[in-house]
Amino acid sequence: MLEKLFKLKERKTNVRTEFVAGLTTFMAMAYVLVVQPSSVMGFGTGQTFTDINGVVISRGALVVMTAFVSGLMTLIMGLYANLPFALSTGMGTNFVLGALIQSGKLSFGNSMVIVLISGIIFVILTVFGIRDVIVKAIPFNIKTSISVAIGFFITYLGFSNSGIGNFKDGIKLGNFSDPHVFLAILGLILIAIMTLHKVPGALLIGIIAITIIGIPFGVTKVPDHLFGVPTMSEISQLTFSFDFKGLANGGSLVLIFIAFFGDFFSTLGTVLGVSEKANLLDKNGNLPDIQKPFLVDSIGTVLGGLLGCTSFGTFVESSAGVEAGGRTGLSSVSTAALFFVSIIISPLFLMIPDAATSPVLIFVGYSMISSIKNIDFGDFSEAFGPFVMIIFTAFAGGIAAGISAGILADVAVKTFSKQSGVKKKVHPIMYAMCLPLMVYFVFN
Repeated sequence: MLEKLFKLKERKTNVRTEFVAGLTTFMAMAYVLVVQPSSVMGFGTGQTFTDINGVVISRGALVVMTAFVSGLMTLIMGLYANLPFALSTGMGTNFVLGALIQSGKLSFGNSMVIVLISGIIFVILTVFGIRDVIVKAIPFNIKTSISVAIGFFITYLGFSNSGIGNFKDGIKLGNFSDPHVFLAILGLILIAIMTLHKVPGALLIGIIAITIIGIPFGVTKVPDHLFGVPTMSEISQLTFSFDFKGLANGGSLVLIFIAFFGDFFSTLGTVLGVSEKANLLDKNGNLPDIQKPFLVDSIGTVLGGLLGCTSFGTFVESSAGVEAGGRTGLSSVSTAALFFVSIIISPLFLMIPDAATSPVLIFVGYSMISSIKNIDFGDFSEAFGPFVMIIFTAFAGGIAAGISAGILADVAVKTFSKQSGVKKKVHPIMYAMCLPLMVYFVFN
């Protein structure tokens, strides 16, 4: 049955290899169950957070729903697309929306509507095959710089939440005598060493190590029980929680764009990159039936909006499973099973302190910032837009403002350039996009 369903012999693999690959992928990405609740609620906020509408968000409920939707969508990816890809809440959009929820600029229901709309747009584009039009409309330098800008923002959160950096009165170092700061730096060093030696699951191992070391320091609080799930009342606060008030403005359009863009291009890059590593691409570098993983991914984001999670995406950590020999959807099925098991041990994830998760944010930021090398800084017309986007994000402390400013700057520089052919690089869709972005700045 497994051979018929997953074509194991055709892809030169076996059941044991696929299960080991699934375990490897889970170990590499299980940190999302720790980081996701803090991205939405904030760090150091305790077990609950109340948004501006009075909706009580439970850390335990976020862990459980993230594990459930991750398991479900990874299972569907394995059975429907027969690919060794695992899905969960993408690192990027969750911090963008979470920061706005924590500051009171968005309600939790607002953010879920934004996620839902971006997911529906993704589904429509996938079903009608409009993906290539979008890919060609947005220039390469902007695609790259959005990832870089979000990387700087996530790194800033890692420094701020750990106390390594103090941003209250300018930019300066934090209190290095604080055990939280010491453990965060230790975690950063441990993860760096393991990453250097290509240890599978380096991020998760780092989290576990700092959590254990933090017990005698009084940083880690050991729970009374290791098994259990949140009450249905806690979960019901997250599911189908929609707030449409105040969404008909330029700022919301920018956020929908960010959510869609992050999901869309992250999936495109991850799917092609991991498929290449698994030798699944054809002679032209294309993945046969690529619409299948895209459809699963987009449906995951829609489901995420419905069930209180942020945008879903295919995780690049799936490559860890591929390195371990995963070639079929059976490895995804085993990863999904582990996500489902993690639902009943949610108290273990709730005991993990900020000192253990902050180094992970810095490393996620590093992985996103590293693509800055792909921007051609030797060409002013290509580099100025990304430069504006990055500095607005880093110094103004806002992703929406940074991405909006970067796109407007890129279009303006190319439009008024005297170099022949530069103006023609601006796609009509980019000009159309500028109007809501300008409205965002006027009314923000």
